[in-house]
Amino acid sequence: MKSGIIVQNPSTGSNCEIKVFLFQVELGWSRAIISGASSLAFFIMGAGGIIAGRLNDRIGPKIIMVVSGTSLGLGYLFMARMQAAWQLYLLYGLMVGIGFSTHDVITLSTVARWFTERRGMMSGIVKVGTGAGQLLVPLVAAALIAAYGWRNAYSIIGATALVILVMAALVLRRDPREKGQLPDGKSATVGGSSAVTSERSFSLKKAFRTGPFWILCIAEFTIFFCLLTMIVHIVPHATDLGLPPGTAAGVLATIGGVSMVGRISMGTANDKIGGKRSLIICFIILLCGLCWLQIAGRAWMLFLFAAVYGFSHGGFFTVMSPTVAELFGTGSHGLLFGVILFSGTIGGAVGPVLAGRMFDVSGSYQTVFWVLIGLAVSGLILVTWLRSPQLADSGT
Repeated sequence: MKSGIIVQNPSTGSNCEIKVFLFQVELGWSRAIISGASSLAFFIMGAGGIIAGRLNDRIGPKIIMVVSGTSLGLGYLFMARMQAAWQLYLLYGLMVGIGFSTHDVITLSTVARWFTERRGMMSGIVKVGTGAGQLLVPLVAAALIAAYGWRNAYSIIGATALVILVMAALVLRRDPREKGQLPDGKSATVGGSSAVTSERSFSLKKAFRTGPFWILCIAEFTIFFCLLTMIVHIVPHATDLGLPPGTAAGVLATIGGVSMVGRISMGTANDKIGGKRSLIICFIILLCGLCWLQIAGRAWMLFLFAAVYGFSHGGFFTVMSPTVAELFGTGSHGLLFGVILFSGTIGGAVGPVLAGRMFDVSGSYQTVFWVLIGLAVSGLILVTWLRSPQLADSGT
């Protein structure tokens, strides 16, 4: 079996991260071709999330997840037989991109409707699954490739994903009322129904007319710009400092592992202190990590950075969905969350490319880190202005 490369395209949230194993030597494709397909998938994920969120608000998650799960599974299955570059763009860029477009919007929007008192904690638990997948799936995939070759590995991964995702989709419900319940497992026959029926609900048109919605969109842009830039460039930076490749990869793995702690911790905190304060905490921790990175020149210092940064990384991906529900209600949560996530994907697409260009020009990541610090400060200032919008703010 010929050697290959791993093209990693972390999502929003988010998002689970996308891992695509393509064997550059065997197929003779350039990194530009492979990166182009990865960028297409990332764009489809963001744009598709808006559509999926809108549909989830209207018809619920079951059909949408069946379609997206089928697209993801078949995309990987057919990739086992691909020979031409255009097939990579069709199967991975389009089909797998559609498959991943629902993974954050649908799951977290559904959680937001099923839970009120423990919305943040349950979102954190769901996002812990993303972190676990980030750690385990590459190991499983590598073992399958070593044992059966990459084409057979793709077939196994595709078939497994198809079955699991479709089966999981069949048990999903839009909200607890379809099961005769209220959020947090309360019975619809018990008091509390007024709280559900009186919950304010912003449409996209109404949300567009409020300042907090645009604050969240811009803040999400800065978040994804910073987070995806670090995920893409932290290993090259570590090797530039003299760390062996295995140790440098360990820094990235530490980020993934600690992010799970950040997801559950900040999700639980969100239930107690609210979305605004949770976002402020995440930004402050991110700034501490980025400032430390400016002077981190040894292995232990980079691992300390990974622990601090990883906590904020996981926290950001958890608290945004509950914050949207807290400020705008759950009536159009999927659509609103999808639009905000799409703002993030723009930052996530621009950040790593711009950082790479800045490194090529200067030969150092120092300027890149200062840019990230500036963006993090901007995001922190923005979220301090967050307030709970009233329907009157939207012009209605």
